[in-house]
Amino acid sequence: MSAAVLDCAHYDVGECRSCTWLRLPYDDQLAAKDRAARSAAMPATDAATAWLPPHHSAAAGFRNKAKMVVTGTVDAPVLGILGPPAVGGVGGVDLQDCPLHTPGLQAALPELAAFVTRAGLRPYDIVERSGELKHILVTESPDGELMARWVLRSTEAEARIRKHLPWLRRRLPTLRVVTLNIQPTPAALLEGEREIVLTERATMPMRLGEHTLHLGPRSFFQTNTAVAAALYARAAEWIDDTAPASLWDLYCGVGGFALHAAAPGRVVTGIEISDAAIASAERSRDEAVADGRPIGEVRFLAADATSYVLGSRVAQRPEMVVVNPPRRGLGAALADWIEGSGVRHVLYSSCNPVTLGADLGRMGSYRVARGQTFDMFPQTAHAEVLVLLTRRGG
Repeated sequence: MSAAVLDCAHYDVGECRSCTWLRLPYDDQLAAKDRAARSAAMPATDAATAWLPPHHSAAAGFRNKAKMVVTGTVDAPVLGILGPPAVGGVGGVDLQDCPLHTPGLQAALPELAAFVTRAGLRPYDIVERSGELKHILVTESPDGELMARWVLRSTEAEARIRKHLPWLRRRLPTLRVVTLNIQPTPAALLEGEREIVLTERATMPMRLGEHTLHLGPRSFFQTNTAVAAALYARAAEWIDDTAPASLWDLYCGVGGFALHAAAPGRVVTGIEISDAAIASAERSRDEAVADGRPIGEVRFLAADATSYVLGSRVAQRPEMVVVNPPRRGLGAALADWIEGSGVRHVLYSSCNPVTLGADLGRMGSYRVARGQTFDMFPQTAHAEVLVLLTRRGG
């Protein structure tokens, strides 16, 4: 770790203030996040809690995903964010050199900007409600492969993009997946519902140790690959220590926690509402089996997590539940079900200490046996928190 403050010219001149903690030394950031996480979990803890030191991140070059608003003109596209409110929030600020992005993303963004010009993609004008290209979304895998998504108002530019795509792939030989996402409404939405895959491959492998997850265009994946790998490894360690014979992974996404929990003699069930995410998780499972890795019984179901558990029979309840909810948390219905379920252990991964604390407050039959903060988002107040809950008297 370093106590240094990250240097960013965009912050210095007031163009971008997304990194709200940029002027706070990194060691102080990490300590503050850990205090917030401990405070959120403390009402449910006791003296037996083993809280590990926080897992730090690189202060820069860690972010594996770039979400770039496109402004400017066809000949001079601007990839970054909309300007600050002082100038109406309309003109763009170019952030191709954002220090948070991985070196691979920083190298790719100028090529993607050049493609805007080559393919004649007119940036969308939010005032005039004209133009086509709204966003460019780019993700880099641990192996340096890229997924690029062009968020457009319509399919008007599809033919031109297809025509010039070979040029882009020559310039970016690591480009594995390219899609068009159609977002026709003038609302402030990052993406739309329709996705058109332009490449022979529709998913990108994300290798984390011995496990390879398959990331689709709309799949959720942590933006900090190195810290995500540490989070999954810690989860696997704590799961193995409790040795459940059966486990449910709710909000399983593309299968990160479920596959890290898999082991001989253990039945793991992953629940996720997205059909595409479940297909990716099943692919990862099948590849693990084909490679001869002993993973026990792993199955995935496309369903709403709360509806699934509320509809389950007592005989089906597992020995352990893993939850990784969105920022809004579990909500009353799911937290109350866990409280009354009789499940012995719960592993909770949270990106929001406030909702974590609220959920733990509804689950008084559990104590926090272990906890750790993972700094997934340096230069901001956000972090990931992992807690292992054990039913009292169980």
